[in-house]
Amino acid sequence: MSEINMPTINKTLEALRKNNMQAYFCKNSEEVLELVRSLIKKGDTVTHGGSVTLAQTGIKKLISNGDYNYLDRSAAGLTREQVEEIYIKAFTSDVYLTSANAITESGELYNVDGNSNRVAAILYGPKSVIVIAGYNKIVHDINEAVERIKCTAAPQNTVRLKCNTYCAETGKCVSLEKDGSLMPDGCRSAERICCNYVVSAMQRKKDRIKVIIVGEELGY
Repeated sequence: MSEINMPTINKTLEALRKNNMQAYFCKNSEEVLELVRSLIKKGDTVTHGGSVTLAQTGIKKLISNGDYNYLDRSAAGLTREQVEEIYIKAFTSDVYLTSANAITESGELYNVDGNSNRVAAILYGPKSVIVIAGYNKIVHDINEAVERIKCTAAPQNTVRLKCNTYCAETGKCVSLEKDGSLMPDGCRSAERICCNYVVSAMQRKKDRIKVIIVGEELGY
């Protein structure tokens, strides 16, 4: 476990605010739950993207407690068509919860997606987007963010999702074996999860995106 670097965290929080995103620091998951509870009103329509962090922090349990209109994409017995319908309904939700693949010290969110329902909702639709990320997701710049995806986030997520990809087997993206590998370069697997690449920088709609950095290592 890496040591928490509060000067770096504070620098990142300030940069996020300059990019018109609300930014918070919570010491632990218990504080995250209290903060998220204050950011969501009872009766709000709430949904989320795929995220290990949301499960680790107890967010999924919170939003399924009956106080909210929870669009649960992981509910038992859903057909693929029903899941896709929830993806579409997410665009009219009051609150969309997710994590980030990386957050730069310059206040940028970097996310890579396969289905791309998650990055699409971050960009447009839901009235409020709440991003929860452990301090381990902070990187210096976009170049480090790209490296983090190729060496950490994508390999671990493909293992979790049981995807037949090069990184699931080797622990790193095939593009790293080439000189000067580009951001979108990778395998040709039909189960590849790195399909669309999104950098969220300065936002027009101030405070729509809320970023909570947690003093715990969370997610991949």
